[in-house]
Amino acid sequence: MEIYQLKTFIAVAAEGNLTRAAERVFTSPPAVSAQLKALEDELGVRLFDRTARGMSLTVAGQRLLAEAQRTIAASQALQAAAAQIRGQARGAVRMGTVSDPVSLRLGEVFVQLAERHPQVALQLQQGLSLRTMQAVRRGELDCAYVLNEQAQLDGLEVLRLTPVDIVAMLPPQWRADSLPGSLSALTELPWVATPTECGLRLQLETLFRSVGRELPVGPMADAEAAMRAMVASGLGAGLMRRDQAEELERQGQGRVWPGWRGQTWLCWVGPQAAAELPALTAVRESVLQVWGLAG
Repeated sequence: MEIYQLKTFIAVAAEGNLTRAAERVFTSPPAVSAQLKALEDELGVRLFDRTARGMSLTVAGQRLLAEAQRTIAASQALQAAAAQIRGQARGAVRMGTVSDPVSLRLGEVFVQLAERHPQVALQLQQGLSLRTMQAVRRGELDCAYVLNEQAQLDGLEVLRLTPVDIVAMLPPQWRADSLPGSLSALTELPWVATPTECGLRLQLETLFRSVGRELPVGPMADAEAAMRAMVASGLGAGLMRRDQAEELERQGQGRVWPGWRGQTWLCWVGPQAAAELPALTAVRESVLQVWGLAG
């Protein structure tokens, strides 16, 4: 069997669709189908059930998927070790991000990588902070930008890049002379929450607990753009980064409540063994350089 066949197997398992898997591995659906058939013939088992709704793993496919992923990881580790011996950094680095690439200074990181390590490709995957941290732990991502209050996380290296101020944002219909007069009054308003995997959820729960209240069930936004839109439309108050809230206020689409401010950190997280992986080390160094934290 060939490594490319295993990559195709993993792509189809992730996408559940031949066309999307073909896009992921940069080939055509007929080629993906042929590679799967060749792999199934060689292994002597059927890996997928083919239905009108797409491709689903068989029991055998589920058992062999983990082995395929370990084989790919071992292959990549071998290539990385060879690159390290040659003193080169090369390969793809899968990096999770929160949703605002400008504030993450990702453009500058790409420039640094292109200038210093042209053979390193940074692949971005947007997601919620806790989900991306879990993905790094599982090896599904190599590193990530996250919003996180903790200076240390089990099994991960944490680099604090910059503090992030968090404020409470009210819908635009609130007049300056009728704002809630206390935290207790603030928590009695309708709220737009975030999922438990979001880096801001802990801040919101802490705010409610400070006045002895539980966060009520209500509207929920899983992205910063969605939060801004829902607050601006009047669905409820919401927490957001101060820079975003102030911009929304300048546009007349909301009002910052002045009686509370929280803080978290924008962090880069990666495995504690990052130094053993040249491509990941190159990304880590580029991030530190961009944020002025390089030694």
